[in-house]
Amino acid sequence: MKALLLSLLLLPLVALAQAPTIEISGANFRPLPVAVPAPVAQNEGGRKLAPGFDTAFGFDLAASGIMQVLDRKSFTADPKEGMTAGSINFSRWADVGAEALVKVSLAQDGGVLRGELRLFNVATGREDLKVAKDAPADNAELLAHRLADALYRHFTQEPSPFLSRIAYVVKGGNNRDVYVADWDGGNARALTKGGINILPALSPDGSQVAFTTYRKGRPDIFAQKPGGDARAVVSEGQMATGASYSPDGKRIAYSLAEGESAQIHVANADGSGARALTDTPYGLNTSPTWSPDGKRIAFVSNRGGSPQIYVMNADGTGVRRLTFQGNYNQTPDWSPRGDLIVFTARDERNAFDLFTINVDTGKVTRLTQDQGSNEEPAFSPNGRLVLFTSNRNGGSQLFVMTSEGNNQLPLRAAKGFLQTPDWAPLAQAE
Repeated sequence: MKALLLSLLLLPLVALAQAPTIEISGANFRPLPVAVPAPVAQNEGGRKLAPGFDTAFGFDLAASGIMQVLDRKSFTADPKEGMTAGSINFSRWADVGAEALVKVSLAQDGGVLRGELRLFNVATGREDLKVAKDAPADNAELLAHRLADALYRHFTQEPSPFLSRIAYVVKGGNNRDVYVADWDGGNARALTKGGINILPALSPDGSQVAFTTYRKGRPDIFAQKPGGDARAVVSEGQMATGASYSPDGKRIAYSLAEGESAQIHVANADGSGARALTDTPYGLNTSPTWSPDGKRIAFVSNRGGSPQIYVMNADGTGVRRLTFQGNYNQTPDWSPRGDLIVFTARDERNAFDLFTINVDTGKVTRLTQDQGSNEEPAFSPNGRLVLFTSNRNGGSQLFVMTSEGNNQLPLRAAKGFLQTPDWAPLAQAE
């Protein structure tokens, strides 16, 4: 089975004018060809902020998986044409293959940057969407994400990932620090400073990050809000790693190692009320990830001789092995849509690549191949995209792709050695 097929049954153009919703189902995948000319600045303030807006807005649409953003170099329309249907020569846009036209104007009013987006059906000349958003004048990227989200919702009738947040680790010398950023890697801020801090997990509302830290000489789990102080959550003298928040944010699952074994534990989000869910005296049980309804947990265990993905009920009962192909499967992440788990597997050439498995049928689908090592996947809040690390361009960068493995693009995050990304399960509120 193809992994969570992001397919578009694009209606005929006339029908699209009446019902512009893109149905994300089926196998007839064809992204909608969209022309997006540079935003129009209504005043000098808007012009100065347009470059930051334009980069973020363009990336949102290109990475969405539902739109094919046409190259501006091919445009033949008058750059000075207006924002209304009566001022647009739609035949010029049809000539370059556009089926939809997106126009944006920007204006600054004091400390507020305002943007207006208009969507046109090129075949009919009809305006299908008009929406206005604003953001602080020093955060043009936020305005870009808000307008892109409105466009995505118009086409799909579901939230985009564009207003969500990601966390990841940056390796620098002997240090490993946790960063939090916009979904595309923009506006990145360090959460920790110095030492070894790894395996970040964003809370469902994106307000705080749990992470594994060695600040006491052994791995403990701490939690921290951006700009706040870190506090110990699991610090019991044992090796605690890999926290994962439940969908309601009230619990965490993690791995606690002692002696020759490591067991999956569940506790309240503050670390209280901890109890073990697994009990394999000589086995390693790690990397828990919750189902979107909070009723099950997937994890990695070597109880069968090699690391494989297992699933159990959230109380530890009903354990069953999920993966049987390959001898080294790790880093699972459960889709917010509930049907798939994405994971890293090592193939026969000792390269790491990404796969999905259907939780009910066991069908495995390969997402990456022949592009270096690809690891540490995380689903977007709507389950349509996958964030991951790849060394295909050297070092270790963050990439995003559709949940079926298409449209693989590097994020705008600074280059370096980036590791273990996580994606907030819920979109950030406006």
